[in-house]
Amino acid sequence: MALEQLTALDVMSDAPVIPVIVLNDVNDAVPMAKALVEGGVRMLEVTLRTPQALACIEAIARDVPEAVVGAGTIRTAADARAAADAGARFAVSPGFTEKMAQAARDVNLPLLPGVATGSEVMMAMEAGFNHLKFFPAMQSGGIPMLKAWQGPFFDVKFCPTGGVTPSNAAEFLALSNVICVGGSWLVPADVVAAKDWAHITRLAWDTALLKPRG
Repeated sequence: MALEQLTALDVMSDAPVIPVIVLNDVNDAVPMAKALVEGGVRMLEVTLRTPQALACIEAIARDVPEAVVGAGTIRTAADARAAADAGARFAVSPGFTEKMAQAARDVNLPLLPGVATGSEVMMAMEAGFNHLKFFPAMQSGGIPMLKAWQGPFFDVKFCPTGGVTPSNAAEFLALSNVICVGGSWLVPADVVAAKDWAHITRLAWDTALLKPRG
């Protein structure tokens, strides 16, 4: 059965937090994904930062149908094609180029391109993107920057990532132009190494408290 085609808005609206996942062992991929799904987090961004990342995406896509696995750290057209071939259903990038964005379109991957400046927002908008990743969020102006963008970019929605933590996530999520945030705290490296999947489920459940879903 063919999977439903997602939009960037679908990806951003599913839960308050998209986990930013770095995996070094493909054997951790499936239990970690199951733990997050059990905690109510389905949109999983597995970053292409390790040699095992594509195999981890493939394992989750194959064995955890309740999850919606995507690929992060998409930097090139080749990355987009490889992610789609591995079974990714969405893509997240730290930046934006026309070539990479077109490759994502060609393989039907909804893309959250990364932006850090007003000019980059405008470039992404010209290419047809108005659901964007604000990265690195804290280093690029954080909440004050997003508030400043509410006027000129009133029709753009953001997923701030980079320096977002449980202590400041709710403040980001309270902004009218923020739909969700990206965070690595849902999958701490030491917790994954210890294979404490119940801990990850608890962290996932806690994200539901960050923003009322309505």
